[in-house]
Parts: sequence; C-alpha cells; structure tokens
Amino acid sequence: MKNETQVSIHPLARFAATLCWEDVPLQVQRRAEDLWVDWFGSALAGQNARPVQSITRFALSQGPAAGPCEILGSDATSSPLMAAQANAAASHVAEQDDVHNGSVFHPAAVVFPPALAVAQSLGASGVELMQACVAGYEVGIRVGEFLGRSHYRIFHTTATAGTLAAAAAVGRLLKLTPEQMQHAFGSAGTQSAGLWEFLRTGADSKQLHTAHAASAGLTAAFLAQDGFTGAQDIFTGPQGLAAGMSTDADPARLSDGLGTRWATAETSFKWHASCRHTHPAADALLQVMQQHGLAPADLAQVTCHVHQGAIDVLGPVVRPSTVHQSKFSMGTVLALAARHGHAGLTEFDRDYLAQETVELRDKVSMELDAEVDQAYPRRWIGKVSVQTTDGRLLKGRVDEPKGDPGNTLSREEITAKALRLIAYGGHVPAEHAQAAVARLWQVAQWPQVRHLLD
Repeated sequence: MKNETQVSIHPLARFAATLCWEDVPLQVQRRAEDLWVDWFGSALAGQNARPVQSITRFALSQGPAAGPCEILGSDATSSPLMAAQANAAASHVAEQDDVHNGSVFHPAAVVFPPALAVAQSLGASGVELMQACVAGYEVGIRVGEFLGRSHYRIFHTTATAGTLAAAAAVGRLLKLTPEQMQHAFGSAGTQSAGLWEFLRTGADSKQLHTAHAASAGLTAAFLAQDGFTGAQDIFTGPQGLAAGMSTDADPARLSDGLGTRWATAETSFKWHASCRHTHPAADALLQVMQQHGLAPADLAQVTCHVHQGAIDVLGPVVRPSTVHQSKFSMGTVLALAARHGHAGLTEFDRDYLAQETVELRDKVSMELDAEVDQAYPRRWIGKVSVQTTDGRLLKGRVDEPKGDPGNTLSREEITAKALRLIAYGGHVPAEHAQAAVARLWQVAQWPQVRHLLD
C-alpha cells in the first residue's frame, strides 16, 4: 500500500485490528455470549419471512450453490458473502434483535452474520469469532453515536453504521493490520446506505438494509486484505460520513473510552417484538394497567410522552397495512400489549388488524416530552397518561424498559426467548433447538466454528 507512513491511523481502526479476547473484561465476555445466543433466536425466527426468502433466493442464485457457510434454518450452504446476506436479512425482521440505546443501532443483525460466515469459512476458533464480534459491536456503536440524532432522522443507523461494524468484525477475523483496517473502514463507509422512507408504505427495504450492510462490510474487509485502498478520513473528511449524513456529528465519540468503556455491555435486549421506540411506552402502560387493575375496555385514551426520534420513525405509520409495518405503529403495539400483557410475534401475526386491536390503536397518541427528549438517546424513558372510561387520569413511568442493562434478561430468560423464537421459525425441532442453544453458550470453548445446526 502506498504512502502508509504518511497516514495517521485512526484509534478506532487500531483498536479493531488489535483487540484480543483476553483484553475484554470477563463481564463483557459474558454479555457478548448473551447477545450471541439472543441473536441466534432472531435469525431463525426471521427465515420464513417473505422478504428474507426473496433475498435468500437471490443470494443462492448468484452462487455458489454450495459452500462452507451455513444459511440458518435451511439445508443450503454458500460462500461467506451470500450466507452473510441471507442471515443478516433474517436477523432483523422479527424485531427481537438487540439494540444499543445511545447509538440507536442494532448490532447483532450486522455483526454476527458476516462474522459467523467468515469464521466458518476460515475454520476460526470460538474465541476468534467472539473477539471479532466485540470489535464489531464497539466500532458500530461508536460510529452510530458519532453520526448523532440528525443522522437517525433520515438514515437507518443499523444500515449505515452497520457497514463499519461488519467490516471491523470480518477484518479482525482476517487479521488485518491497523492500516488495512483503516482502508476497510474507508471502503465500508463509502457504501453506507439506508433510508427510513420505506416505512411510509411498509416496503421490504429494512431486510435489504442489514443484508447490504453485512455484505458490504465483509467485502470491504476482504478487499483491504488484498491491498485495496479506501478513504483515509471517511469519518470527518470534507466529503466523508459526517459531511454527507449528519449535522451534529461528534468525532470524539469515535474513540470515546476505547479499551475502558465497553459499549457491548451497554446493549439492550428487546422484550416486545416491535420497534424499540415503542417499548418504553408499552412498559409504562402495562405498569398502569397492573397497578390499577385495568382491562383493555377501561382505556379511553392513552397519550405517550416520547422523544423526537420516536415521532420521526413511528409518526408516519398511522394505518399499518402489514405485520411488519404494524411493529412501527405505537398504537398497535400498545393495543397488543394491553390485550395480551406483551406484544409478541404470535400476537402480531394473529391480531394486528383485529377489531379490538384497531379500536385500541386509535385511542393512542404521541406527544413530544421535553424530559424524555433530553434524556434520549442515552436513556429511553417511558411515560404515559391514561384516561379511563370512568373519568380517571392515571400516569405511568418506566425509567428502564425491560431488557435494558439495568433491567436486563437473565441467561434463563435469554434461553427461553431464543427457544420461543426458534419455535416460531418452525424449521428446527425442539430437541435440536435446545441442543444448539446449549452449544452456543459454550462458544468460547470451541476449537473451530462449525455449523450451528446439524
């Protein structure tokens, strides 16, 4: 590579290229394993979705028709690129994959699929896989934080920051040097894409977003290994990511606490099968209903006091026409939560357009709340005002929705969630699913990453 001595290596590229599992604190290692098992359930739950099947058919049509990498939930195998595309698409459709609050970024969907595919193709160890995934999480989260709130208003951060996260994870598996990692970031960043406009019509683009991010990041890393050069200041250059995609970018966030602040451990699990912006209000509504013994018929009006990001993303979805679009409808999510005690995959499939759901949905509104908006995205506070049919005005508040680091899931709950999701996918018999999940918990002991499902 030319002029390497004249290039200043960004701390984030150096960190991603040199991170070792032994550098990761034990509690962060355990959280990475938690996120790994949680992701597996989401990936298998999403395989039946029509958009996922379309992307999978496309990937397999481009070949090879067989290869070292597993396409989860099917008998098909292919190259790392094609397997990463298919598995990333599946990971983000059930709306149960993890989320990092501060970056508003879903790391699992764009980190684990390309890392798993490359690890299988290389015969890497479980430790090599997990250290690569932590690198991907740390990079993607910091890029999302760097791009800021203005970016998220228009761009789907999982799709944009996701290209860098995937490049970091794959680059670490390929043992890229810091210089090569910086080139991979440049090539990944120039491919960043993903706009929220798809939500207005319930289009399938969200699955394409994660498929593209995973494959673009993988491509960038392999090209860098081969000597391909990328922009050396992709973050803050005059025509880089900040210039093109943000008005409030904060470059300091890119290297914030590298090696001391572990953003991986800050990542939240999703309890409801819906957009994370709906979870705080859903939990606050459930709190009110439980405390006051309310039934759905007792709800006359529900006002959700929210941050601007929720209005930007959920506001366009007024009358959802598909199951997936309904997961971005605040009214639908709260209606299902009120009716069933949670908004799960089965409840969405069965009841998102049921008359009782629609009637409740139309009683829900959103209002911008200064306190909630000021706390976001570092904290996602849930506040609701509930007008009852007998004239009472009741207030609910949740400071940490279920799944947040301060209200997290136990390993027993993660296992149970993963098994529910796998059962929903319908591809894997219960005993095989249980055995697979049990093996996944032992990933750090694997001498070689093989297929997750036999």
